[in-house]
Amino acid sequence: MSQPAVFLDRDGTLMHEVNYCRDPAEVRLFDGAAEALRRLRDAGFVLVIITNQSGIARGLLTVADFENVQARLLELLDGDLIAATYMCPDGPAGESGRRKPLPAMVHEAAHDLGIDLARSWFVGDKAIDVQCGLAAGTRAVLVRTGHGAGEDAAGAHFVAKDIASAGEFILSDSGAS
Repeated sequence: MSQPAVFLDRDGTLMHEVNYCRDPAEVRLFDGAAEALRRLRDAGFVLVIITNQSGIARGLLTVADFENVQARLLELLDGDLIAATYMCPDGPAGESGRRKPLPAMVHEAAHDLGIDLARSWFVGDKAIDVQCGLAAGTRAVLVRTGHGAGEDAAGAHFVAKDIASAGEFILSDSGAS
C-alpha cells in the first residue's frame, strides 16, 4: 500500500531564505522545523524536498554548492528525516519541464517512493509551491516564512505562520496529532 507524503520546499520553508545559498555555514533551520518533521515522519508521512535551484542555471552556484548546502540541512535535521530530495536546476524558462509549479518532480517522487498523492501535502513559501501541490493532486499549505509574507495563498488548504504550524495542521487534519 502506498504511503502519504509531505512534499517540502526547502529555501524559505525549512531554512531561512538566503538568495542562492551556496555556503553551508548560512543554513539556519526555522525554529521547530526538525521536531515538526520528526512528528510527521513518525505519523507515517514520507518527507520529500522538492526544490527549484535556478541559481545553478544562472551561474550563481554550482551543483556541488547545492549538494554541500543540502548536506548541511540534512545534518541539522538529524539526517534521516528526509526520504529524498528532487532538485530542478533550470532557469526561469524551465527547460526540462520539471521546474515548479509544474508537478513533474512530485510525480517522479510518487513513482520512485510509492506515494499516495491523494493523501499527501505540499508545504512551501511561494504560490508556485501551492500550485505545484495542487497540480500533482496533493493538498497544499502556504507558510508565511521566506517569501510567504507577500505571496498569494489562492488554492491553499491552509496558511501557516511557519513549518511547525503547518506540521501541526497536517497532523490534526489527518487525525495523527
